[in-house]
Amino acid sequence: HVKKFSKLSFSSKVNPILINKETLTVGWAKLKQDQPWLLREKLVVKPDMLFGKRGKYGLVKVNATIEEVKQFVAERIDKPVKIGDVEGILTHWIIEPFVIHEAEFYFSIESLREHTLVRFSPKGGIDVEENWDAIRNLEVPVGENIAQQSKDVLDSFLNGVPSHLYNATMAYITTMFDLFEALDFVSIETNPFTLIKAEESETENSVDGWQPVPLDMCAEVDDTALFKQVRNWGDMSFPDAFGNYKTDEEKHVEELDAKTGASLKFTLLRPAPQGRIWTLVAGGGASVIFADTVVDLHQSGYLGNYGEYSGGPNAEQTYEYAKTVLQVATQFPDKQGRVLLIGGGIANFTDVAKTFKGIVHALKEFKEQLLACNFRIYVRRAGPNYKKGLELMKLVGKELKLPVYVYGPEHTMTEIIPMAIDYIKETTVE
Repeated sequence: HVKKFSKLSFSSKVNPILINKETLTVGWAKLKQDQPWLLREKLVVKPDMLFGKRGKYGLVKVNATIEEVKQFVAERIDKPVKIGDVEGILTHWIIEPFVIHEAEFYFSIESLREHTLVRFSPKGGIDVEENWDAIRNLEVPVGENIAQQSKDVLDSFLNGVPSHLYNATMAYITTMFDLFEALDFVSIETNPFTLIKAEESETENSVDGWQPVPLDMCAEVDDTALFKQVRNWGDMSFPDAFGNYKTDEEKHVEELDAKTGASLKFTLLRPAPQGRIWTLVAGGGASVIFADTVVDLHQSGYLGNYGEYSGGPNAEQTYEYAKTVLQVATQFPDKQGRVLLIGGGIANFTDVAKTFKGIVHALKEFKEQLLACNFRIYVRRAGPNYKKGLELMKLVGKELKLPVYVYGPEHTMTEIIPMAIDYIKETTVE
């Protein structure tokens, strides 16, 4: 994409390779065969995950041979490490050529409401925070780019850059800004980036014979722009934050959500039996209100999940969603009671009876598990076809011999929560 905005392109030294445990165990020989330059050049290896200060944490190996890289990664991969206050597993690593360089610069772009903030420092690298006073800010108004800023402003912004690197540095920053705007980035940070002499075959893609090499880069894109960036972004996946790993059930609901125009969301907060309050809530706003009410009533320690279904899912989709929630909610039965809150506001267009058919199907499938876990079910719903839906819930309670308490619009949607919490308190074993 860089070539669309400038003749400048990254040096061929920018050649990262992503590896994981499978690469180390079964794919190492193939990696060396497919990438023979790994055997010839000195290398850098570091985790490719969502956290910074990798050098500060001793997680970067530089000027290493391919076998030294393998040993370094093998000693650390899939092992827990604490980064700040968060503990996680190092699963993905990146191998790059080791680049000898003379200067390290800091550069970042951040999209804000009133402008785009560009930061630069001639003192980049591992100690950039200790030299934070050297960072300059450039506020680019919405709709403008860096090239439109005055020469005096830009000269001051890049003060400290050696004169022989000035033009290439300016070209890199200008190009990255244009790329940032065109591809709907939220932020980009390169710390550090450097400039190296272009190989003879790459001089046409250089400025004054220099090419940029981002030695470390992180970026965030606006995922709401996916619909218009499909071709540009390609097959992009959005990784979880470091230390946050999705369960199989969370991944399954994500897959369901991706296949439907409706919305299906599920986050496991506490597995059973610690999780004793479980929700099947219609609507994103209602899901927040239900969770907040549980917290306000000082029972957050029992809340098993957070999630919602909305946007008119059909019976099959709500069945799959409800089944996934019940799978985790009915694990490890003990003598204490558990509750399932099936609720929501007054639907605008979602057919309540249709969605309840899917939930009823799942309840029937989990009859024995629900009874074993001493579940009580509390229902409050309104909207199109709600009377038929509530009748379905009453009937399934009788059929399964489960205590099901059903309410319509004559009650507020949160009235069922204190009822459920009273049952939790009654059945708590100290």
